[in-house]
Amino acid sequence: MSDWIRPIEQGWVVRDAVPGPDVDEFAEPDQVIAALAAPGAADTLLAVQHPARTPAALAHGLDQTAAVPIARAMLERLRKRYYRPMRRFVAPYRIEGPDGVASGLLCLVDPAAVTDDGTARVRHTEDVYPDVVAERAAVLAGLGCATSAALLVPAADGDPLTEQVERACAGLGLPDLSTSDAAGRRHELWAVPAGPLQDRLLAAVAGADLLVADGNHRVAAAAAAGHGALLALVTAGPQLRIGAINRVLTGTGFGPEELVSRWCAAGLDVRFDDHAVPVPGEVVVHAGSAVLRVPLPKQAWPDPVIDHEIVERVLFADALGVDPDGPHVHPLPAGRPAPHDADAVVLLAPVAYADVLAVHAAGRQMPRKATYFTPKPRSGLVLAAL
Repeated sequence: MSDWIRPIEQGWVVRDAVPGPDVDEFAEPDQVIAALAAPGAADTLLAVQHPARTPAALAHGLDQTAAVPIARAMLERLRKRYYRPMRRFVAPYRIEGPDGVASGLLCLVDPAAVTDDGTARVRHTEDVYPDVVAERAAVLAGLGCATSAALLVPAADGDPLTEQVERACAGLGLPDLSTSDAAGRRHELWAVPAGPLQDRLLAAVAGADLLVADGNHRVAAAAAAGHGALLALVTAGPQLRIGAINRVLTGTGFGPEELVSRWCAAGLDVRFDDHAVPVPGEVVVHAGSAVLRVPLPKQAWPDPVIDHEIVERVLFADALGVDPDGPHVHPLPAGRPAPHDADAVVLLAPVAYADVLAVHAAGRQMPRKATYFTPKPRSGLVLAAL
């Protein structure tokens, strides 16, 4: 049996509903702070994952180091109240909803594992923000428990894994947990103890190296935390989808006229088009009441071309002098409202799955926050001691 794919030695499965809001719905610090300020949110998994952003921590000026012990005690209370403990298990997990279908295995993965020739077993598909990784690593190291799972996909043929998981789900009868989330997805999982079935499922996961579909920061944080384990849902579909992640400009002071002027000066063909929709190779910009269509330059870019990289380097850095990694550029998954103070929203087409694999095969990484894989596992259904 592989030593880099392992069962959850000590875990907890939620009895009914996960306490508090879905932690995956909050990406920006101000969103987390606002959610934690809501009545009843102070004693939830969201507060455990962001202990320095609770109202009490902010009021007392607690930093991450001071807040983590409080979060650890809170997690213990939540486990006793909302969860049932289990030992040495894996969880076949099926998600079905309006944004896709995924059958996979919830288990522990060593984020730092390498092959005999030194190649990483778990490979990042996107760059990460070092400050976010450091913050999450500090919380994870202090808790010693994973409360949410990364979404990993096989780098090669994943059909054997899908077949093994779906066969196991069909043979196990009613799930040990079945619940729905706010987006209309159905989450079902079965707890499989040590034995031949568990061995077969773990072997199916270990049959291929893995790419990070969602949770690059979680994977990097798990490696930095030093526990040697990451809670992950490993899945190949059968109907994974990639949604668009757009870009928002805030605090730049650029209105529509200035944006058009600067982009045209940079040689871009900017057109007003109220009916434009983003397609590969073009972006649509909403700035005030103006709707702009901007074809992207392709010269001298490596194949496959990823539109997000061109937008950040050409439209933002070169033409506007805006640092893509600075405070004026924010990712925005498609379908979510733009912030009220947005100067402009740049809409991009979703990246094709084949392009993600091609970028990986070429030894490159995607730009940060370029892919939004769905459906995602629901945080908090399973907790895992690390």
